[in-house]
Amino acid sequence: MAASFELPDVDRFTSTAVGPPGARIFYLQAVAGGQVVTLRLEKAQVAALAGYLAELLSDLPTPAPEEIPRELDPVEPLVAEWVVGQLGVAFDESRDRMVIRADEVVPDEADEQTARGGEGSARFALTRPQVAAFVVHAASLVAAGRPPCPLCRRPLDPEGHVCSKTNGHKPR
Repeated sequence: MAASFELPDVDRFTSTAVGPPGARIFYLQAVAGGQVVTLRLEKAQVAALAGYLAELLSDLPTPAPEEIPRELDPVEPLVAEWVVGQLGVAFDESRDRMVIRADEVVPDEADEQTARGGEGSARFALTRPQVAAFVVHAASLVAAGRPPCPLCRRPLDPEGHVCSKTNGHKPR
């Protein structure tokens, strides 16, 4: 059975990537007191979470610059509890907190019956300044990957790639 986590007062919330562009492994990490929860996820999930949180922040009062955390380095070593399948966000108006929910990836349907009840979940309650810091940090983390092809927008490898816009005739 996978572990589940409930962190109602997070001290630090960050994301990081390990490895060279094109082969990076992304992590989401929450720290509350002495508890560190690290989850593995996809680059697209980090980008989507940051984008959605930025959208939510635009409807709320802007945190003062001095409130925004500067320390976003992850706690080492990075050991993921499990792989994130779904992410959800809710706003707890009574506490003025954004609540991030992450659910463990569900195995394919053939294994679903044996895994039922064994999926982990995590809930992290974040302040608006923590969310603002995460959004900026995650956006720069995602942008630090491989540059996109100017024609098809797919990532360029150092050796280039066969671009669908050139019908595969001119490697870029």
